[in-house]
Amino acid sequence: MYQTAYLTDVTDEAVLGDCWPGIQLYYPPVKYAPALGVYEDLEAASRRFRKHALETSAHTLLFDLEDGCRQKALSRELLIQELPGFEREDVQIAVRINPFRTDEYEKDLHMLRKIGEHVDHICLAKAGESYGAAEIRDLSSWLTGVNGSITIQPIIEHPKSLKLAPELMDFPTVKHVVFGIHDFSKAMAIHITPEHWTRELRTFLNLLLLEARIQGKGVIGGVEVLINEHPMPEEFVENHDVRRWLDLHGDKESHVVYQHACEERALGLTGKQVIHPNHIHLCKVAFTPSPAQIQRNIAILHAAVDADALLGGAIRFEGEMLDPPMFGKALQGLLRARALNALGPEDTHFALEVLKKLPVRVIRENWPYGALL
Repeated sequence: MYQTAYLTDVTDEAVLGDCWPGIQLYYPPVKYAPALGVYEDLEAASRRFRKHALETSAHTLLFDLEDGCRQKALSRELLIQELPGFEREDVQIAVRINPFRTDEYEKDLHMLRKIGEHVDHICLAKAGESYGAAEIRDLSSWLTGVNGSITIQPIIEHPKSLKLAPELMDFPTVKHVVFGIHDFSKAMAIHITPEHWTRELRTFLNLLLLEARIQGKGVIGGVEVLINEHPMPEEFVENHDVRRWLDLHGDKESHVVYQHACEERALGLTGKQVIHPNHIHLCKVAFTPSPAQIQRNIAILHAAVDADALLGGAIRFEGEMLDPPMFGKALQGLLRARALNALGPEDTHFALEVLKKLPVRVIRENWPYGALL
């Protein structure tokens, strides 16, 4: 006779899994200065790092050593110099390294051996295109001697990689994969546009999302190329405030970037890469449940618990008829907010209390990202 398993004794947030990559800002370690017509030297790059990188509002700083990096050697030198002094616990550090077993890849690994304790994620460019899933296997093995907590984010940039996605995700070091829309569309000879790429690549994104969901992994969305002229103020977090700002002050680029981020959030993506600071807050509010949404989800779950309807039954809530699948979505909203650093301790405790009332099977259905599931 089978017994239903519950998480009755769980008090640790580890059951909810790690924080998500969220909004990842591509940060060029050493960049070209158009006004001067030259690349920065190490001193200038260091000043910019301390002025801007240390103050970012992004969830993750992503340092690109691949396609977006011309001065690779100097960029590595900058990271070796600056990352040991980066002490913000609320910002994750990711490094995009060059394709597997290239000369630049070996140099990237040499750098990571020096600063591995300060890195959270490695984004592997062109993942699986040359050697298949063996790339993730070998890199995972190498990381055990550097920092066993570093995760690998394979970048899906070719139909070969998409076909291999289940194998690439079949490693514990992989918790999220990246949909590299621009290289992927080039490899498929698909012409995408800045305004409509979410529709033009929807088929392939859906395939990747399906495989990731089966494996319990997350997907990080595509990079926008349109840059809005004015950033949205960070005090705007509720949906009606965002819409009002967009109507009154938002340019076309702001509307497009926000709409794409909303589409990706609706599909359940766990992060999005951006190339400009003006994108950060626009995409954060699209990806993160607002305070009002969080409170509504909490109210729904309170009503479900009071009616003893979490596992069966229906309730009327604010003119809607809600049943267990809707309660699951409300719980997902809370856990998503927590994964994006937007859920307070008290509300996190409430989410854990709700989880204790659910069988492990139901928890897996609603939240496959938990560390203990």
